[in-house]
Amino acid sequence: MEVKARAPGKIILSGEHAVVHGSTAVAASIDLYTYVSIQVHPSTENDDRLTLQLKDMALAFSWPIGRIKEPLSSLGGPFPSTPTSCSTASMKLILALVEEQNIPEAKISLASGVTAFLWLYTSILGFKPATVVVTSELPLGSGLGSSAALCVAFSAALLACSDSVNVDMKQQGWLIVGESELELLNKWAFEGEKLIHGKPSGIDNTVSTYGNMIKFRSGNLTRIKSSMPLKMLITNTKVGRNTKALVAGVSERTLRHPDAMNSVFNAVDSIGKELANVIQTPAPDDLSLNAKEEKLEELMEMNQGLLQCMGVSHASIETVLRTTLKYKLASKLTGAGGGGCVLTLLPTLLSGTIVDKVISELESCGFQCLIAGIGGNGAEICFGASS
Repeated sequence: MEVKARAPGKIILSGEHAVVHGSTAVAASIDLYTYVSIQVHPSTENDDRLTLQLKDMALAFSWPIGRIKEPLSSLGGPFPSTPTSCSTASMKLILALVEEQNIPEAKISLASGVTAFLWLYTSILGFKPATVVVTSELPLGSGLGSSAALCVAFSAALLACSDSVNVDMKQQGWLIVGESELELLNKWAFEGEKLIHGKPSGIDNTVSTYGNMIKFRSGNLTRIKSSMPLKMLITNTKVGRNTKALVAGVSERTLRHPDAMNSVFNAVDSIGKELANVIQTPAPDDLSLNAKEEKLEELMEMNQGLLQCMGVSHASIETVLRTTLKYKLASKLTGAGGGGCVLTLLPTLLSGTIVDKVISELESCGFQCLIAGIGGNGAEICFGASS
């Protein structure tokens, strides 16, 4: 039987960087997904293998089950109901398995994702031969939570294969994972994220697991639900950035100008709180919806101005801002800045012709444009063919 799982990417609607300094931030899921399918094979002594196929990269990795089991069986797995951190000793054993695959130098950044896969697979499912296939609609390393979506989709599919997720296998199409299972899934995904990022905040995997939106401040996460349909144009500038360097730059600026930067962070905090309130307030008619969209546009523009004050914009981001402003559309960077992605709110009454013109201009600059709905479902699974 084939088990499939999908998990959404994420955007930061407000509060990036400032959240490190105590401000409120708001994150949301987007309806662009990473998909994982698993087919567990009957055990045969001649050809027991675990194969991982990364379809978008045209890469495949394969290990004899015995080669995996030899170093890792002493760990005592599988233990699907007990999310566990990968110890330093286990990490060394897994890294040796990854290094054997001779990942091309140009794609060596994938090694941490393969490491996370092996830990999650052996911890949740043990040493069963299988073929695992990954595809994704999310551009890698662009601030849209691609690694978290991968870990969430891995965890969902593996838990379903281990019977740790309670769903009716007779139902057709994508099935939302139950609330109690989502907590287990999220904890496993966080363990995968730790192997990829070291010290992740847990925000990305939580948004990807539960979907919808999250408000967070000083380590406290609150799930919130949008009462309005939101659609964004996401422009990937394709400019890579060093997140650690950008975070450090904001901290250094704060040391040089503490009063001014504290005022910036306080303003961002107010924007995050107001944005969360606007999103949750019911919009009973089109007039109310338009008024809410106008408020969101203003809040996005203010947040972008404050991000520029923090020094995390970039020439590519400014190009997107100028282009969308010509069409009276509000935009802001999302994530670390310094490149990466830019969000542009697409109001409900905006004509498709204008959207096409904006996309055409942005793509002529070499950017990648994606349109996404905001605040949809989190992790989902299905059995057999997906709908």
